Amino acid sequence: MVKGIKVLGVMLLMFAGTAARAAEKDIVDTAVAAGSFKTLAAALQAGGLIDALKDAGPFTVFAPTDEAFAKLPTGTVETLLKPENREKLVAILKYHVVAGKVTADQVVKLTEATTLHGQKVAIAVDGGVKVNGAKVVKADILTSNGVIHVIDAVLLPKE
Repeated sequence: MVKGIKVLGVMLLMFAGTAARAAEKDIVDTAVAAGSFKTLAAALQAGGLIDALKDAGPFTVFAPTDEAFAKLPTGTVETLLKPENREKLVAILKYHVVAGKVTADQVVKLTEATTLHGQKVAIAVDGGVKVNGAKVVKADILTSNGVIHVIDAVLLPKE
């Protein structure tokens, strides 16, 4: 029995160490390490927002996966990454970020949140958490400067 408790204790310490190491990385490094946010990383680079999301924050990022970007009409991402479209790209990216660290237990109590773009996103808890209709597929990826919630669609601000 004592041996089993010791083993469980060691396992809990290992898990806590893994979670702590993940939280040592900032939002950008965490997203890049995940491997499923290559398009988002390229967009942040093209928009000149890498350094902003490496700041102390804290920030909450609703991060669309590569698959979410692939759902956009053909050519949309390529067009947005062009230098002449930087302003529109930055607006879209800022629409995915909320100031402060808003964890899942807090998100479910909200009906909306104001983004760094200045517009609000609607939050619904009906069959899972949704942000402007985009489903949160993974929540609470903790980073050193905030939290990431993975979503299945790209959020587009009103023009």
